Amino acid sequence: MSLSWKARRRWALVVLILGLPAYIVVAVSLVGLLGRPGLVWELLIFVGLGFLWMLPLRRVFLGVGRADPDAPPPPPEGRH
Repeated sequence: MSLSWKARRRWALVVLILGLPAYIVVAVSLVGLLGRPGLVWELLIFVGLGFLWMLPLRRVFLGVGRADPDAPPPPPEGRH
């Protein structure tokens, strides 16, 4: 079952407001358990974790920045 554009937009907002901060807390906590790796390793871990959260959710974010494809077209502007 595919999500409608409006549902994807709502879920994207929920993920960004609630899910992303929770993921950041979990990621920082997990890296904290590793101790303090070198600066380059720490940067690579955080960049990798930064991309990792997007992979399972890319279908939710697909096309939410565009206009609603199911909405009726706007009326044409009249000439003045």
